Amino acid sequence: MSRIGKQPVAVPKAVTITIDGQHVTVKGPKGELARELPPEIAFVQEGEEIVVTRRNESRNARQRHGLVRTLIANMVEGVSNGYQKKLEIQGVGYRASLQGQKLVMALGYSHPVEFEPPQGIQFAVEGNTNVTVSGIDKEIVGNTAARVRAARPPEPYKGKGVRYAGEQVRRKAGKAGK
Repeated sequence: MSRIGKQPVAVPKAVTITIDGQHVTVKGPKGELARELPPEIAFVQEGEEIVVTRRNESRNARQRHGLVRTLIANMVEGVSNGYQKKLEIQGVGYRASLQGQKLVMALGYSHPVEFEPPQGIQFAVEGNTNVTVSGIDKEIVGNTAARVRAARPPEPYKGKGVRYAGEQVRRKAGKAGK
């Protein structure tokens, strides 16, 4: 049995969960998330927690048991606390700024790189080099942060580029001189 899937999902007081067949809606102080979950997994609300079980012992049900529990837990966490990813920009002349909701970055290209935030995502810039991507959906926050990083990933020789906060970039030695 899935070790993660066996654990119940604790539901805080401020969060309400509506289960309609395989459709789950989670409402909290930060917003509302909804998701359609696989039919081989059953979930019921028992008091202050959600219990996730398998309907059968098929391979698909066993594979998705822990996944569904984690998806529900991430939805509850997102509407109660939210998620954020921090990015750092390193390099001479590399900087970021906000124009309204849009993130505009100068990354050494001949043009500025602009990102329009998806629905439910906010950008914040501190000191021209630190960007924070925040929202209630963990998947969208992670994907948006990855797209921003992909605009100029850190290069291995000088370490210039956009990196996650705390990310270690493996450096290479440059040309060997005579």
